Amino acid sequence: MPGKISTIAFDADDTLWENEQFFRMTQARFADLLSDYSERAHLAERLLAAERRNLGQYGFGIKGFVLSMIETAIEVTEEKVPAAVIRELIGAGQEMLRHPIHLLDGVEETVRMLAEDHDILLVTKGDLLDQERKLAQSGLGDLFDGVEIVSAKTPAVYAGIFSRRGLAPAAAVMVGNSMKSDVIPPIEAGAWGVHVPHGLTWEIEHAEPPLDHPRFRQIESLARLPDLVSVLEM
Repeated sequence: MPGKISTIAFDADDTLWENEQFFRMTQARFADLLSDYSERAHLAERLLAAERRNLGQYGFGIKGFVLSMIETAIEVTEEKVPAAVIRELIGAGQEMLRHPIHLLDGVEETVRMLAEDHDILLVTKGDLLDQERKLAQSGLGDLFDGVEIVSAKTPAVYAGIFSRRGLAPAAAVMVGNSMKSDVIPPIEAGAWGVHVPHGLTWEIEHAEPPLDHPRFRQIESLARLPDLVSVLEM
């Protein structure tokens, strides 16, 4: 099955730059604000349930997260949540939207190296304005031959990206930290899926790895990607 890899697509959040840690920090602040009304573990369960329930309406990203926190606060306080708490939650979301980008180790060097011989895509989901902001601040924008900001990452979405760009799926590699979004769907669409684990992964993004699939690979850091691509091209 090895052949020439023409295109390498990267996930953004927690693959190229830090993201989940800021959600965890805000969630800890959320728990502190509501400590008089709910234990942390119960509050985390209620918030996760709200996020799952709201994905179809709000999509992925900070704005949906903040709305889910507000909804959860209203529920656990039986509609008694102080306006000051709501104000703080909105402020926390605004802080997240202003937070500077921090690239993960080896990202810029790896992407620049691969861009010399391959088409490079960014395939990310989330809020359009926020993802555009992060890409602009990352300093990586000039390295990408295309940017796809999508509402979900499904096999059909990946197939559509490959088709619109005239790509043979078997010649494309998708790289990311989420097994559920960045690895399994592109494999099902006919591409390669490369998992780069991150220390923090949102519970909703967990999935079992397709260990027996011939187009699945896992590397411990993005810096190992050029070596892997060279093997796939042999």
